[in-house]
Amino acid sequence: MIYAVWVPLLMPFVAVPAARRLADALSPVRAVRLLASTAVGLALFSTLALVLLVVPGATRLSAVAAVGELVKPLAEAAPDVTAVPLAAAAVALLAGCAVAVTRTARRHWAELHRAGVPGDGSDGELTVVRDSRPDAYALPGLPGSPGRIVVTTGMLRALDPAERDALLAHERAHLAGRHHLFLAAAELAALCHPALRSLRAPMGYALERCADEAAAAAVGDRRVAARAIGRAALAARAAEEVEGRPRVALAATAGPVPRRVAALLGRATPRPRVGRAAAAALLACLALSGAAALDATHDLHSSIEVAQGESPQH
Repeated sequence: MIYAVWVPLLMPFVAVPAARRLADALSPVRAVRLLASTAVGLALFSTLALVLLVVPGATRLSAVAAVGELVKPLAEAAPDVTAVPLAAAAVALLAGCAVAVTRTARRHWAELHRAGVPGDGSDGELTVVRDSRPDAYALPGLPGSPGRIVVTTGMLRALDPAERDALLAHERAHLAGRHHLFLAAAELAALCHPALRSLRAPMGYALERCADEAAAAAVGDRRVAARAIGRAALAARAAEEVEGRPRVALAATAGPVPRRVAALLGRATPRPRVGRAAAAALLACLALSGAAALDATHDLHSSIEVAQGESPQH
């Protein structure tokens, strides 16, 4: 187990470079699904690896050995010299992850509860705010609530009617796809392993590309969608930073806008081979990490049986 257990902890460092190539090389929807699966899967396997590192050291304690009915230490699971220090380090890391994940999840939930923008005009999902500063974003709702689109009068004045339709379609796609859940999953996964922090930017870009494509399909003109995104980003950047926007909101002006506009206009160079290779590499990393975690779990179970004076089951 002592060797296999390290694979899930090291694999995120190998997977992240491949994941960065997905956003432009694959379709946005496939990129989002693969990035989310990779982030969550690698986070779970690395957390399981830390749990497995705790057990051999914990069984050195007489109370734990008595509860587990162990007649001898788990010598095969980890050497005596390293078992206790590794267990202590793993416990500290698990505690830190648990605290960080709990705080982030509670903050996210609280923001959804208190998120609200005073507006003088509302049409179903749309809330118009009297504000000269251009801004527009999708505000996700609580479970069972569709959420709403918030746009300022300054943003409406900055765009022509066709561009407004494209911008609203973009934000509507964020709500319909529940994109905030993917971002939340990537953020929580990053708290479980430091290497996974680098997946948040590709995830955010891929989600914006999903909404861009939905907007282009809704208005039936990719140029209009690209122009709407570009002009909205320029208007928002020229204005002062809008205060009070909830952190759970998703905005069309987020991320690398020039790359998104180029992709809508077909100026980005398609790289299907790179996409397939990156996807295969990610799936291989995920499979290898899961197989190593299962192998380490099986080895630990066998060691526990031996320590209990039983014959290991195969």
